[in-house]
Amino acid sequence: MSKNKVLLLDGNSLAYRAFFALPLLTNEHGIHTNSVYGFTMMLQKILDEEKPTHMLVAFDAGKTTFRHSTFGEYKGGRQKTPPELSEQFPYLRKLLSAYQIPQYELAMYEADDIIGTLSKQAEAKGEEVIIVSGDKDLTQLSSDTTTVYITRKGITDMEKYTPTHIQEKYGITPNQIIDMKGLMGDSSDNIPGVPGVGEKTALKLLVEHHSVDGVYEAIDQLKGKLKEKLEANEEQAKMSKVLATIEIEAPITIGLDDLLYKGPDMDQVIKIWQELAFKSLLEKTTYAQVEEAKSEITFTQLAEITEEHLSDEMAVHLELYDEQYHTADMLGIALVDDKHAYFIKVEDAFASESFRTWLADDSKKKRLVDSKASLAAFRRNDVFLDGVEFDFVLAAYIVNPAITSDDVAVLSREFGYGDVFTNEQVYGKGAKKSVPSDTDLGEHIVRKAMAVWNLRTIMDNKLKENEQYELYQNLELPLATILGKMESDGVKVDRQTLVDIGEDLAGKLTEIEQIIYNAAGENFNINSPKQLGVILFDKLGLPALKKTKTGYSTAADVLEKLEGKHEIISHILLYRQLGKLQSTYIEGLLKEIHKDDGKIHTRYQQALTQTGRLSSTNPNLQNIPVRLEEGRKIRKAFVPSQPGWILFAADYSQIELRVLAHMSDDEELIEAFQNDLDIHTKTAMDVFHVEAEAVTSDMRRAAKAVNFGIVYGISDYGLSQNLSITRKEAAEFIDRYLKSFPGVKDYMDDIVQDAKLKGFVTTILNRRRYLPDITSSNFNLRGFAERTAMNTPIQGSAADIIKKAMIDMAARLKKDKLQAKMLLQVHDELIFEAPPEEIAILEKIVPEVMEHAIELKVPLKVDYAYGSTWYETK
Repeated sequence: MSKNKVLLLDGNSLAYRAFFALPLLTNEHGIHTNSVYGFTMMLQKILDEEKPTHMLVAFDAGKTTFRHSTFGEYKGGRQKTPPELSEQFPYLRKLLSAYQIPQYELAMYEADDIIGTLSKQAEAKGEEVIIVSGDKDLTQLSSDTTTVYITRKGITDMEKYTPTHIQEKYGITPNQIIDMKGLMGDSSDNIPGVPGVGEKTALKLLVEHHSVDGVYEAIDQLKGKLKEKLEANEEQAKMSKVLATIEIEAPITIGLDDLLYKGPDMDQVIKIWQELAFKSLLEKTTYAQVEEAKSEITFTQLAEITEEHLSDEMAVHLELYDEQYHTADMLGIALVDDKHAYFIKVEDAFASESFRTWLADDSKKKRLVDSKASLAAFRRNDVFLDGVEFDFVLAAYIVNPAITSDDVAVLSREFGYGDVFTNEQVYGKGAKKSVPSDTDLGEHIVRKAMAVWNLRTIMDNKLKENEQYELYQNLELPLATILGKMESDGVKVDRQTLVDIGEDLAGKLTEIEQIIYNAAGENFNINSPKQLGVILFDKLGLPALKKTKTGYSTAADVLEKLEGKHEIISHILLYRQLGKLQSTYIEGLLKEIHKDDGKIHTRYQQALTQTGRLSSTNPNLQNIPVRLEEGRKIRKAFVPSQPGWILFAADYSQIELRVLAHMSDDEELIEAFQNDLDIHTKTAMDVFHVEAEAVTSDMRRAAKAVNFGIVYGISDYGLSQNLSITRKEAAEFIDRYLKSFPGVKDYMDDIVQDAKLKGFVTTILNRRRYLPDITSSNFNLRGFAERTAMNTPIQGSAADIIKKAMIDMAARLKKDKLQAKMLLQVHDELIFEAPPEEIAILEKIVPEVMEHAIELKVPLKVDYAYGSTWYETK
């Protein structure tokens, strides 16, 4: 009969070790998780390697133990347990319960004593024992049948202490460990030992004299200061040995029979991993589960789709080979409901009139992974999608905007569903990426559709629980269809205009290059930070404000601070700006013009930013620089798609400040907007205590900086950089601003406190942003989270408003049966194209719709303009 293997873990020690070994981690609700995560990683590893038959995690019962009666200062001086660690112990115990691992603690005794008592009981029965701790004190328990694992370099790397290892490392036996502690003490436990005797001396004494008692029996053989120290501290040394001795006959009320380990309840373990956002552990476990479940998925491959295959509600998934869905290869389609799972090749699906009719029928309800991507990809082939009632990517994003992946497998695991492969598992990556056989491909696509079908109810419930269902159902879901159509329609770009602008930029760059060479007195590579640093700081003698590992820093912030100290600086800054326009925007946009229709089809990232703002990619049309005239000229290349048509642009005026007035309920701000005052002049009047006619351009500029700075949670440092003033002056300015607008000050204070209580902030339409660092003990992390708490509701609400305006505008254009189309959204601006006869109508309805998208305590204001190019609309 094989021996049992008893695994005993020192709970407190390992939890501390994990906490300090890993950086602070938090889940979406701001709960710190690094200790539990590290403990779990260690636990998983040792369970896999050792496969114990019996287990226990022992915990300390409290701060007071029987050792305090011997020495009141035992463990004195220890720092208070960080609250970020204390809050994790309930989760650790909950996790251990899910693993079905027994836990035990005993009043007046330490975890060491419980472990010591049980290990000796197991030894007496001839069982194999493994002890795991972060505390080397337990090495005294090592024996022929007991190995003590001590964590090092983190939590999963362990040093194994056997009697042989202890002999090789220290030259003593396990039992002599307590004598070593008696002589040298242990600062971590506040065991005093003999002052001035370290490990090296203690070991030398023990090799010669075997024990603390042996040392004192031979005290007359010793000389000098060592003898004096030992003689002066004999009682302390003997007391220290007693303190360091682990009790092996503690009055525990459990025995080995109570430690039988049955294995984990993985359903419960996975639930806790999901709650704590242990993604890597979830992925590893899910991979194994998916492999096991592989044979359970059955589907039918259809060569022809008829009406009998299509029901009133189904999950439909169009699989694309890469994320650029405007050009990506379409690999196949899956259709799933409660009774059926079908895989269809794209060409077969598109050839089916039944499928095309069903897909376009808004009365037939569809559940999709990403409705916008599918809609745009379908439209490339004149196949149209309507009736979308569930979008998994959007639902996941609203529930937790910190989730950045759009891989169905990753998202599914976040919400407790594991039966999906990652794309990398199926296709591989890099040069080895390839499409598998129809059977494997079909299974992969069907699994995705099944996930979407099965997760709909779970996601709906989560959205309702968070009071976000309306945000999802009435805003994001319909917006996805609108954006898909906008992307699919694209915006016309005049290639030759871009080429001409590029040539003009190239000429200007050559001119500026020569000016820089003349100012430097020599030719050099302006784009080389190293060469530029030598010119600026060695040759021209400008002050080097910052250094890097490779030399002087020539970053933009450094050069901006040097502007005015030498003529060369302004030319270099302009050279860089024009160079970026040339490479990023001229060359970048030229690459994105579609060869067939001469249009650019940007992709709006609807499920990316934590504020709810849309972002644009492939190409990014929202970041074309317009401060420089050369940047603004790029907009000349954007033209209507039809001859004679006109571009019409409308943008919200100071929308974020108006949202601030609404959310802060500040009387001064509300009154200013209600009376249509210039808000920056009004701010300057209040802050500088002057009348309107006395407000200078510098005062207004400073007021504008602080107005928008407040919206973005600016610090005194940030404002000082913006206005080129001292931090003290900036702090005073912010202070005067907040005194002038007390409602804003109250809003900022209240929103931060609310975030600390809830762990998140919300927008007007209840969009959430979780702020796990809002209670961090790290000043910088906490400060950033507090600024984010202040500005996210404002930025996010502004984003919600323009999204609502887009939905309302799409409905209005359809209702009025206009030919006008919505082409682009750029921050607070909407761009349309229309025939000339509809411009007068747009002048009326666009401001009307946009200004009433959401009713605030202050009026929304929209400015508009139109012209033959985007450039002319400003």
